[in-house]
Order: sequence, then structure tokens, then C-alpha cells
Amino acid sequence: MQYEFTDDFLTGIDFIDKEHAHLFELANETYDLLRNELIPDKYDRIIDLIEELREYTKTHFADEEEFMEAIDFKKLWTEKHQHITFVKKLEDIDTQKLDDHQDAYILDILDFLAKWLTGHIKGVDRQIGEAVRAMGKDDRAKADAKAAEILSRVSFD
Repeated sequence: MQYEFTDDFLTGIDFIDKEHAHLFELANETYDLLRNELIPDKYDRIIDLIEELREYTKTHFADEEEFMEAIDFKKLWTEKHQHITFVKKLEDIDTQKLDDHQDAYILDILDFLAKWLTGHIKGVDRQIGEAVRAMGKDDRAKADAKAAEILSRVSFD
């Protein structure tokens, strides 16, 4: 099942939404790999996807945390803890066991991503946008400027 980045995942903060959309793209690449029966040995591509997820999420989480600090987001520490847990899950993948059970590992990664994308983004991350929308005009302008600054650095290459 492909993962669709629908409007109910939007936070209203452009750089966060673009980075989340990229996470969906990575999840879909992982799903496509699972479904590709023409690739009997998927090990190298699985390793590449895991590494890409690790690196990308670290960048995304750093951007998101920088923004939350700038707007004095009240649930910053909860977010940081969840981010650490996500990265640890990716770092704890046993690549030696992965080689023997490739499809099972891909399914495990997909299950983890699906739960994260749905639960975390629709839960806490959307609250970041709600916090910005609840700000006064001056604070919202500062938040928008910070979001624009981060967006100017965002790259998906």
C-alpha cells in the first residue's frame, strides 16, 4: 500500500510539510522495494534506504527542533524524546539478521514508518502549526521568518 501525503498531515508550516512529504517518499521507496519481485537480493538497497532514513530524519528533526525552540513550543522536550526514539529504532536495526530475512525487515520498517507518520505527524507535529496560528501577529511574523529561514536551507538531493 502506497503512503499518501494528504492534507490531514499538513501542519501549515511549509518547511515541516515539505520535509514530511519527503519522509512519505522514502516510505514509498521502501514499499516499492518490497513489492519488486525482480530484485531477489534487496540487502544493499535496504541498507541504503535505512541510512538515508537515518540521515534525513536527523536533519529533519534538527530543523523541527530549531523551529520549536525559536517559537518556545511547550512540548519541545516531548518531541525531542520521540525524535531520539525514532533515530534509535533505525540505529538498532541488526544488518546481519536483515540479510537472512529481507522482506520481513522491510515489513518491519514499513510498519514502524506507517505508525510514526500517522501518529507523530497527525499528533504532536500538527500541534506546532496550531501553536503558531494561536500566536499574536508579531510572534507569528517571527515564527514565519524562522520557518522561511529554515526552508531556504532545505534540500532533498
